[in-house]
Amino acid sequence: MAENETAAAAPEAPQVKMNILAQFIRDMSFENILAQKGIQGEVNPDVNVQVNLDAKKRAAEHQYDVITKIEINSKVKDTGQQLFLLELEYAGVFHIEGVPDDQMHPFLLIECPRMTFPFVRRIVSDVTRDGGFPPLNLETIDFVALYRNEIARRQAEATAQAQPN
Repeated sequence: MAENETAAAAPEAPQVKMNILAQFIRDMSFENILAQKGIQGEVNPDVNVQVNLDAKKRAAEHQYDVITKIEINSKVKDTGQQLFLLELEYAGVFHIEGVPDDQMHPFLLIECPRMTFPFVRRIVSDVTRDGGFPPLNLETIDFVALYRNEIARRQAEATAQAQPN
């Protein structure tokens, strides 16, 4: 009987609920410089991918916007001539309950982009293919590492600003 009393006295962990209410391309630009200027000879591309994340609370209770911003810049390795530039802002509207306030920031910037990333990958692949290039299949992004790097960058920036010159 003491076991049941102990179990009843222990607080239950909150149940996390997450639903994607909507997903959409917020902004997109694809510039095919190769088609505009033309490049002669064999092309050995160098692709640079930059990812940024943003999250905002919406007016509705428990709702958040999470935006994945991707910039892909492809250049010829040897000459540095630009082949294409793709800029994409992909948004997800999420309904989230049961996440403690101190864990909401990492949850929004890690778990939510994980859910929308397959759609971002597909858009990038389709746009590059439709733009006349081989489809660019993005590698899986480690959103935990991305989050940790951003936190470390912010802390370093704050430390640098706090130190007298």
